[in-house]
Amino acid sequence: MKHVQYDLGFLEQRNRISSSKSTFKGTSSNMLRLGRVYSAVLFDMDGTLLDSRTVVERVLTNWAAANDVDPVALLVVSHGRRTIDTLRDFAKAGSDCEAEAAKIEKAETDDVEGIVAIPGAVDLVNRLPSGRWAIVTSAGRNLAIRRLTAAGLPIPEVLVTAEDIESGKPDPEGYRLAAERLGTDPENCLVFEDAAAGIQAGLNAGSDVVAIGFASPDDAQPDCPVVADFHAIEFRLS
Repeated sequence: MKHVQYDLGFLEQRNRISSSKSTFKGTSSNMLRLGRVYSAVLFDMDGTLLDSRTVVERVLTNWAAANDVDPVALLVVSHGRRTIDTLRDFAKAGSDCEAEAAKIEKAETDDVEGIVAIPGAVDLVNRLPSGRWAIVTSAGRNLAIRRLTAAGLPIPEVLVTAEDIESGKPDPEGYRLAAERLGTDPENCLVFEDAAAGIQAGLNAGSDVVAIGFASPDDAQPDCPVVADFHAIEFRLS
């Protein structure tokens, strides 16, 4: 993922920084400092809080081979989307996409080898006040809990998963629901994402979005600020 310099002055104008607010700051010398104050933080899971690429590639490649699908094409469009939405693009006529998606999700739930937290993620979420952050993931609930546990990350009070929504990313439904459950508006939330579909979902919800580049393709150029990991971000909560 290409790292781009952004002028964040417009954020500072939207909300003055108060010394009484809680500051969350990483340790990198190349720091992105956000000028406004947020009421809550919303995280994507795969590629943002944790790196699950090895598992996803193993499982989807096996499914592609068994179903005469180009695995490269499948993996390119699967990132950040619900499994069911991806399979609808590739499944043969008459296929039971829901049943196939369930098989894939079970295989991914059973396989946690190689799943690790993104640098700085564990420290950050453990410092955030309870009830002031949420996860919005395209994964099912059982899979999400399995991966978060494998990566050593806590389970938040608000966990929005594939079962909770009708429309997956880039639709903003998941982020709007998470903000509602936290008792705030999405416009007052900071979203961390990595995939194009998720970034667009956060922007569509009206939130400020920062992309985490650690596990994303080098050629991706999202329409939002990019940092390598959570060591390179500073923001404030009210």
